[in-house]
Amino acid sequence: MAAAAAGIAIVAAVVLAPPPAPRAPDPRPNILLVLTDDQTLDTLPANPPAMPWLQSQIQDPAGHWLWFPNAVASTPLCCPSRSTILTGRYDTHTHVRDNTQGPNLDDTNTLPVWLQAAGYHTGLVGKYLNAYPWGRTPFIPPGWDRWFAKQNLNESTSYYDFDVVDQGVARHLGAVPQTYATDVLGSEAVRFVHDAPADQPWFLYFSPNAPHLPWIPAPRYANAFADVEPPIPPLAVLNDVDGKPPYARGLPAKTELDRQRYIEADRNERAMLLSVDDAFHALMDAITARGELDNTVIVFLTDNGYVLGLHRLDGKRFPYTGSTGVPFAIRTPWANATTIDDLVGNLDVAGTIAAVAGVQPGLPQDGVSLTPALHGEPLPPRAGIFLDWGGDVNVPAWQGVRGPDFLYVRNADGFEELYRSADTFQLDNLAGDPSAARLLRHARAVFGALSIGAPG
Repeated sequence: MAAAAAGIAIVAAVVLAPPPAPRAPDPRPNILLVLTDDQTLDTLPANPPAMPWLQSQIQDPAGHWLWFPNAVASTPLCCPSRSTILTGRYDTHTHVRDNTQGPNLDDTNTLPVWLQAAGYHTGLVGKYLNAYPWGRTPFIPPGWDRWFAKQNLNESTSYYDFDVVDQGVARHLGAVPQTYATDVLGSEAVRFVHDAPADQPWFLYFSPNAPHLPWIPAPRYANAFADVEPPIPPLAVLNDVDGKPPYARGLPAKTELDRQRYIEADRNERAMLLSVDDAFHALMDAITARGELDNTVIVFLTDNGYVLGLHRLDGKRFPYTGSTGVPFAIRTPWANATTIDDLVGNLDVAGTIAAVAGVQPGLPQDGVSLTPALHGEPLPPRAGIFLDWGGDVNVPAWQGVRGPDFLYVRNADGFEELYRSADTFQLDNLAGDPSAARLLRHARAVFGALSIGAPG
């Protein structure tokens, strides 16, 4: 009887015991990183807007977006820039100096690895590094809980008829309108937000390969900018190669037919960005539906710019603003909308995100954390950002510095270039101008302090 009574008492104690306290939600912010591919500076801001929803948010005085108009990519090429974004390290430190060297990245020590180890639920949707998986069996690099990576083996499969690696399994999507790549990736990004655990913060890296060429808009936007005249400079400016290195001076002059092709390419790029804008808007709606917009930090930029004919050049890999300049904005729930004119770069992304998450980077940072600006405080003075291109058969190697008020370039053959920041198109090389001798001495000194030799 005593034993029975004891048993009843135990049962009663269990029944009457208060339920365990619910697990407190993790207070750390979610982080959304949105990275476009080869987006030109003239598309954000633009009139009419190429990204109307995003532009309206950034320009809203009552919003929470910080706009950085003086942002650069330290190496203006996709794979090196993306490796820098994931590590906070220059290309000479990541050993990824061109689009073939993605396997050189130490993927065991990157931003998602740091965040995942600290308890973040992590996901990549979109482009990873060029030519992934590099002839290997599809794989998920360290640090990613959700992996939906679009393969980019050649440009013909940029927007239709492409493969993705979905949690390590290769899938093929055909050439039909509903598989337009930007829309597919946008839907998967929204799914990540919808399915993310409620009891831990998440990090999503959304990386559509738009508006990379070939410039193919979604059918619904095919002619959206047909009547727009984009700001392509006149032929006289496109063909101005005075003061440029030999590789530019030796190129054939651009023709009016070339210029019309650039206009058409620019129109199509803008039309493609409308789909990116739709995906971005849908992501924000998904975050809002979860009640998490007030606890989410959003970073937006592109991996590098793109030159359409200026100095007779096409594409990227050049030291000029059209190639190195990138649109860059950050939204935090607590920030007051403002424009920050300080020099910033892609090398600042990893350290900034790590600081927001309260995580110590696993690598020495070549960039700086922008968190003071996120809290309304001034950023420390910066002499400049090192720029580097390792060279190929078309564009010889060069290194340089983008300073607050100048651009300095030292080409592989020793040819120097110096431009004031006010010279938007870099038309007037001052390296041999006696009146700019003081600025040249200063630029050389900054270059000497920041320059990093090629890896051995």
